[in-house]
Amino acid sequence: QVQLVESGGGFIQTGGSLRLSCTGSEIVLSMYATDWYRQAPGKPRELVAGISYGGRSSVYGDSLKGRFTCSRDNAKNTVYLDMISLKPEDTAVYYCHVGTSQANYWGQGTQVTVSS
Repeated sequence: QVQLVESGGGFIQTGGSLRLSCTGSEIVLSMYATDWYRQAPGKPRELVAGISYGGRSSVYGDSLKGRFTCSRDNAKNTVYLDMISLKPEDTAVYYCHVGTSQANYWGQGTQVTVSS
């Protein structure tokens, strides 16, 4: 069964950095684009970043550009979201997503809480 598992979230102070990981099971992530979404309480799920199967990173939203970057480690079958200069407004549950010709897969989410 295909699974995506996020990890790396937690509590961090404003200005800190985190690396989130999305690791696939029964799916080769290097064959697909992977997207990162986040959802804060009371707000809709937001597309924040993604990486193509060719390794190109994209970041969406003026507040995220220059702070978030996606990368891959194909040997570990893992996609990363590197976040720097974190702000309280970055607090959310972060999800990875992969769409294939057969299905859309979502991870369970990892909580990021940025404290003032």
